[in-house]
Amino acid sequence: MRSLKLIEHISLDGVVQHGTDENGFPYEGWIDPYRTPQGLNALLAAQGHRFDLLLGRRTYDIWSDSWGKAAGSPMADGINAATKYVATHHPDDLRWGPFEAVGPDLRQDVLRLKAQTGPELVVWGSSTLTSTLLEYGLVDDILLIVYPVWLGTGKRLFAEGTPAHSFELVGTQAMPSGILFNTYKSAGPLKASGGD
Repeated sequence: MRSLKLIEHISLDGVVQHGTDENGFPYEGWIDPYRTPQGLNALLAAQGHRFDLLLGRRTYDIWSDSWGKAAGSPMADGINAATKYVATHHPDDLRWGPFEAVGPDLRQDVLRLKAQTGPELVVWGSSTLTSTLLEYGLVDDILLIVYPVWLGTGKRLFAEGTPAHSFELVGTQAMPSGILFNTYKSAGPLKASGGD
């Protein structure tokens, strides 16, 4: 059985969007000033040498245009070698591989993928897919790469209505640029004290 990990670049107010691909988002590239070789090394270590990707269709299309044409590097090589499991209603026009379409029963397809032997499944971006995976309780680990910025607008990681859930902090690493790498493991339903 393999685990499923979310990796997200996130602002202090929960924004994960960092491109201007939609909705008139005004802060494209807000993560760029914080990129350092040390941060890249920490990211590569967290992602692992061998992994497969689970991506929403929009992220797959954006990445196929960027990573699919990127020059060789440890990051590009890992992403290009990974099998891309793509949540899509139109699998006939997938080209960047290796790939496999996932759907229409996302929950059952992800459970099937997790039950297989293979490398860890990593979800990057894909905010709509992420909310659904959290709702179905399919996420084992979350790596939040937290940036010391407040954006006030943009897509957020946790959509309104995502069921409450507990996570355990299992590691944190501070970068000189001010970024925090916080790793969480699923700890089951929310534990809260309350009235009767």
